[in-house]
Formats: sequence, C-alpha cells, structure tokens
Amino acid sequence: MYCYDVDIVLQEVPGQISICFSISGCPLRCKGCHSPFLWKEGNGELLTDERYVDILNQYRGYANCVLFMGGEWHPDELVHKLATAKELGFDTCLYTGQETVSDDIKSNLTWLKTGPWIEERGGLASASTNQRFVEVKTNKLINNQFLKTL
Repeated sequence: MYCYDVDIVLQEVPGQISICFSISGCPLRCKGCHSPFLWKEGNGELLTDERYVDILNQYRGYANCVLFMGGEWHPDELVHKLATAKELGFDTCLYTGQETVSDDIKSNLTWLKTGPWIEERGGLASASTNQRFVEVKTNKLINNQFLKTL
C-alpha cells in the first residue's frame, strides 16, 4: 500500500483531529475527482508498518482519529492498519467512493464515508449529495454535521 501524503485534517471527521493517509491506486476514477494523482498505483511512499506506527506515535495525544482516503482495494493491509490504530487508542475512519466495504473493514471503523463523487450533487457539505457519512457502530447517518447553517 502506497501513501501519497499524510496530513493533519480538521474538517473531514466532525469533532476530530485526524491523521489523514491518502492512499494511491484508486480504481474508481470519478469524473471531477479532486485527487486524480491518487489514481496511479505506487504514487507516494510505501506505507510500511514501521513508518505507519512512527507517524501514529508522533501525533498520539494530539490527534484522536486515523483517516484513510482510500485503500479499500488493499483490504488485508487496510484492516491491519486500522486495527493497529485502534490498539493505539485512535478512532478510525475511511473515505471511499464505493457504496459499501467489507465487514472486515467495517469492524475496524468508527466512521465510514461512502459514495462516488458526483460533481453536480456535491460532497458532504451539500444537501443534495449522494455520499453518506455514518457512525459504523450505530449505522447512524451524520451528514447533517457537514452542512453549513446561517
């Protein structure tokens, strides 16, 4: 599994400071994708277990969530990385353009964003989005936490 970028993000998971891993090799290639550089498998750096744990330990006590932008196309590696994050006390989240992911992946997630990018429908901050952001344990839809109110 190759990671193109690691960022600290504040808006992708409501109420969380997240360590975001952007995984390359996305097979979906959604029209209008904001990250087409993630389509090519092997872009970035190999996300070894050692590097991954070093990053998590670096931000432990500051960030409280580990977020993967993709990676479900490497299910065994993703499950392992998510389980490691949980063992270290982090909540976990996956952003996928698919409509669903395997139960093995879900069992290691706190939150899950599903649905392909459809430009005319917008993302999670749009009331007309096709995307869903759910709390996995309860299957509660929490898209409303992304909507801007006046």
